[in-house]
Amino acid sequence: MAIDIVTSASFVPVPEILSQTIEAILEIVVAANDVFFKKESFKELATYLERIVPVLKELNRKYISNSESLNTAIQILNQEIKAAKQLTLECSSKSKVYLLMNSHRIVRRLEGTMREISRALNLLPLTSLELSSAIVVEIGNLCECMQKAEFKAAIAEEEILQKIETGIQERNADRSYANNLLALIAEAVGIPSERSALKQELEDFKSEIENVRLRKDMAEAIQMDQIIALLGRADAASSPKEKEMKYFTKRKSLGSQLLEPLQSFYCPITRDVMVDPVETSSGQTFERSAIEKWFKEGNNLCPLTMTPLDTSILRPNKTLRQSIEEWKDRNTMITIASMKPSLTFGDEEEVLHCLRQLKDLCEQRDLHREWVILENYIPVLIQLLGGKNRDIRNHVLVMLHILTKDSDDAKDRVAKVDNAIEYIVRSLGRRIDERRLAVALLLELSQYNLLRESIGKVQGCILLLVTMASGDDNQAARDAEEILENLSFSDQYIIQMARANYFKPLLHRLSTGPKDVKLIMATTVAEMELTDHNKVVLLEGGALSPLLHWVTHGGSQMKSIAVKALRNLSTVPKNGLQMIKEGAARPLLDLLSLSSSSPTLGEQVSATIMHLAVSTVSQESNEAPVSLLESDGYVFMLFSLINSTGPEVQQNILLIFQALCQSPSAANIKTKLIQCSAIPVLVQLCELDAEKVRRNAVKLFCCLVKDSDEATILEQVHRKCLETLLRIVQSSNDEEEVASAVGIISNLPENALITQWLVDTGAIPVIFHVLRKGNDSHRSQLVENAVGAMCRFTAPTNLDWQKRAAEAGVIPILVHLLDSGTTSTKNHAASSLSRFSQSSPDLSEPIPKRKGFWCLSAPPETGCLVHGGICSVESSFCLIEADAVRPLVRILEESDPGVCEASLDALLTLVEGERLQSGSKVLAQANAITPMIKFLSSPSIRLQEKALHALERMFRLPEFKQKYGPSAQMPLVDLTQRGNSSMKSLSARILAHLNVLHDQSSYF
Repeated sequence: MAIDIVTSASFVPVPEILSQTIEAILEIVVAANDVFFKKESFKELATYLERIVPVLKELNRKYISNSESLNTAIQILNQEIKAAKQLTLECSSKSKVYLLMNSHRIVRRLEGTMREISRALNLLPLTSLELSSAIVVEIGNLCECMQKAEFKAAIAEEEILQKIETGIQERNADRSYANNLLALIAEAVGIPSERSALKQELEDFKSEIENVRLRKDMAEAIQMDQIIALLGRADAASSPKEKEMKYFTKRKSLGSQLLEPLQSFYCPITRDVMVDPVETSSGQTFERSAIEKWFKEGNNLCPLTMTPLDTSILRPNKTLRQSIEEWKDRNTMITIASMKPSLTFGDEEEVLHCLRQLKDLCEQRDLHREWVILENYIPVLIQLLGGKNRDIRNHVLVMLHILTKDSDDAKDRVAKVDNAIEYIVRSLGRRIDERRLAVALLLELSQYNLLRESIGKVQGCILLLVTMASGDDNQAARDAEEILENLSFSDQYIIQMARANYFKPLLHRLSTGPKDVKLIMATTVAEMELTDHNKVVLLEGGALSPLLHWVTHGGSQMKSIAVKALRNLSTVPKNGLQMIKEGAARPLLDLLSLSSSSPTLGEQVSATIMHLAVSTVSQESNEAPVSLLESDGYVFMLFSLINSTGPEVQQNILLIFQALCQSPSAANIKTKLIQCSAIPVLVQLCELDAEKVRRNAVKLFCCLVKDSDEATILEQVHRKCLETLLRIVQSSNDEEEVASAVGIISNLPENALITQWLVDTGAIPVIFHVLRKGNDSHRSQLVENAVGAMCRFTAPTNLDWQKRAAEAGVIPILVHLLDSGTTSTKNHAASSLSRFSQSSPDLSEPIPKRKGFWCLSAPPETGCLVHGGICSVESSFCLIEADAVRPLVRILEESDPGVCEASLDALLTLVEGERLQSGSKVLAQANAITPMIKFLSSPSIRLQEKALHALERMFRLPEFKQKYGPSAQMPLVDLTQRGNSSMKSLSARILAHLNVLHDQSSYF
C-alpha cells in the first residue's frame, strides 16, 4: 500500500506535499467544529493533528532532498491526513441518522486513521534530520498517544443500535416503539423534536440509501431499508393525512365481514388460535407454551404423529405467525370500524360495552389505538362527555387518555373538536374519580402547544387546577401542578394562577425572566389584592431579592413598580421584620432621601418604610430585637425630610416614628428625636390645617413629651401651643388625635406656670367634658389621658385649681372610674382623690352652734365622721361625702402595685394626725384593714413600708390592736427577719404593742 502511494505521488515535490499536509490539517481543525456526530472525538483528532503542524514546519525547513525514507514517510503521512479530512467532511455533511447507524464504522475509521498517522510519524528518519531535541520528544509523545487513542460509541448510541436490531428482528415493533426510538435518536444526534425536523431528517436518511446502492453495497442498503421500515411507523415519518389515506385504502379493501380463522391457525393441543407458533423436529406446529408443557410432563413423542421428537428443537414458525397476525389485524380493523354507530346511537349499556371493548383493543396493540384515531372516534367520545352518565364519562376520559398519550395526531384532532377542552374541564369539578381521570387527560393534552392555549382559556380551569394542586389526592395534585407548569408559557396564565393563590411560576419569572416579563410580574404583585397569608408566601418564595435589586439598580419605572410591590407585601408584620432582616431598610431609606423630584415615588417609599416600622412593634420578647434605623444618621435624615416633603410623605414619616416609639428601640429613638429638636417641629405641625399631618404630629408629640426634660418643654411649649392643643381637643373628630392631645397635657411637667396657663385658657371644663363624654369602655385611652391631665389641677398646693376642678364635677367621675377605668386610669383617679383629700381638713366647716330654744330650733346638722365638721364634695372634697372609701378599698385588691399604693395613699389621708381614731373606724367599717395587713407580704417595698407605718399608728388603739393584731402577727414576724433595717425596727415595735416581744427589747 505504502509503495503504491509513493509511486503515484513521487513526482510531487516533497515541500509542496508538506504544505498540502499542513493546509489539510488546518482544514480538519476548522471542520471538526462543524461535524454532526462524535464531535468530541473529532476535536480530539484535531488536537493531535495541530501538534503535528510545528513538526511538519520544522521538516520543511530541514528538508534533505536525497532522503528516500523521509520522502516515503511524508507521502504516507499526507495520504493519511487526506483520509482524516475526508472522514471529517463526511461527518459534516451526511445525514445525522445515517452517521448514528454507522457509528461503529466511524469509530473504527477514526482509530485506524490515528494509528496510520502515528505509523507515518514513526517512519521519519529523525537521526539524520538534525531536529531539535524538543521536536524529537514531541514526535515520540505524539506517536505513543495516537497509538493508544481509543474511540467508543456512547452508551446512548449503543442502546439505540440495540433497539433498532431488536425492532427489526421482532417484526412487531409498533408506533409507540418507533416514536420512542426516534425520540432517542433525536436526542443523541441533536435533532429538534418537532415533527417537521424529524421528518426532514428521515428524508435525508432515505436519500443516503440511493448513495449506498450506487456504491453497490447491497448488504448496507438492505439494512437501511429495514431501519426505514422500522422508523417509518413513527408519527413523524408521514403526515396524518398520508396515514389516513393509507389506512382507509387498506380498510376498504377488506370488506365488512369478519373472517373465521383457518384450521392451521389452531394449536392441535389447546384447540385455540396460536399466538407464538413453533415447529417441532417432526415438522408439526404447536403453541409454544403448550408443547413446552407437553415436554415438561415427560412426553417426547409428537402429539399428532406419535413419532419421537428432539425436545431441544423448537423453531419459530414466522410465516404462520405473520398470517395469524394479519388475520387478527383484518378482523380488528373491521371491528373498530363497525362500533361507531353503537357509540352514537346505542343505549347506555351498549355504549359502555363498546367503550370497554375499544379500551381492550387499544391496550392490546398500539396499532389498534392508531386505527381508532384514524376512524375519527375522538369527536364521538368528546360528545359523550356531555352526558349525564358518570360511568360513561369516566370510560370516555380513560379512552381519550389512551388515544392522546404520545400522539400529536390525536391531540390535534382533540383541538379541532368544538368545546372539547370545556367538556374535559367540567369533569375537574365533579367527583374525585372523574376529577382524577380528567386531570390526567389534561396533563397529557397540555404537552401539546396548540392545546395549552385552549386549556388556559377555559373559564375557571386554572382556579380548579390550583385547588387540586393543594388537595389530598397526591397523584391528582402532582398532575395539576404539572399542568400549571405547562401553562406557565403565558404571562397571562401566570397572572391568573397568582390570582388563584398559586405563585410558583410568578416567582420564577420575577427572578429569571426577561426584563419586560419581570416588570409584568412585579406589577402583578404591586396591584394584586392579597391576603396576609399570600403575602407571606410570596416573600418566603423569593420575591424580595429581585424587588430590592430593582430598588437599587433599576430605572425609574422599575424602581416605582418594585417599591409598590414591596409596599403591598410589607403590610404583614412578619414580612416587615423579614424585609428588615434581609436589608430592605437601607436601600429604601436611601431612595427616599433622593426622591424629592418624584413625589409619588416618595409617597410609596415612605409608606413602605412605615409598614416596616409598624412591624417592629410586633416583635416577640424572646426574639433578638430587629432595628429599622441602624444608625443615628438615618434617624436625623429621616426626620429632617419632614420640612422638605409633601403632606403624604410627612404623614408617613410621622407614622414611622410613632411606630418606632412603641418598638424595642423606643428609648433610643425618643432620645435621638429630642436631640434633633423634634419637639419644636412637632409644635409647628400641630398648628397646620392639614388634618392628617397635624393628627400624626400630635400623636408623635404625645410619645415624646413624657421623656423630655422640663427645661426643653418650658422652652418650646408656650401658651399658644396649649391653646392649639385645647382647640384640637374641642374640634377634632379623630378620637385618637383628641386622646393624644389630652395625653400631651397629661404628660407635661407639673410646672405651676404651665398649669396656670391651662387654667387660664379654660382647660378644666374642656378636659372635664372629655372625661364625661369618654367615660365608657370603648374610649379607655382617651379617659386615661384625661384623668392624667385632670390630676395636675388637684395639687393641694393650689386650692383655687382644686376648687375649679371640684366645681366642674370632677370628683364623682373620679370615684366612678375607680371601678370602671384601666389600671392607669384607676391610678390617676386614686392619686387625684388623695390630693383632694389632703385639703379636706382645712375646708370642713364647723357645725354652727344652736341658738334659742332647742325644742323650737331645727335638728342639728350631722358632722363628717372623719373631719367632724360640715363637709361636701364640691366645698371640702370629702372622700366620705363622695362615697369614695369603699371603691378605694376595692382597688386595694388590684394586682398592680402602683394602683394599690395610690389607693392606700388616699385612704390614709383619713387617719392623718388627730383623725386617727375616727378615720380608722371608717376604714374598718369599709374593710380596709385586712388588705393593709396583706400588704405586709407584698413584693412592693413601698407598699410594705406604707402599710407598716399605718398599722403601727392604728395598733396604738386598743380595739384595733385586739381585733386585727393576731392576723398581722405572722407577716410582722416575717418582716423582722427579711425586711430592711427600718422595717425590722418598726415591725418589732408593733409586735411589742401586740405583746409578742418585750417592749424593752432592743434586738431590732
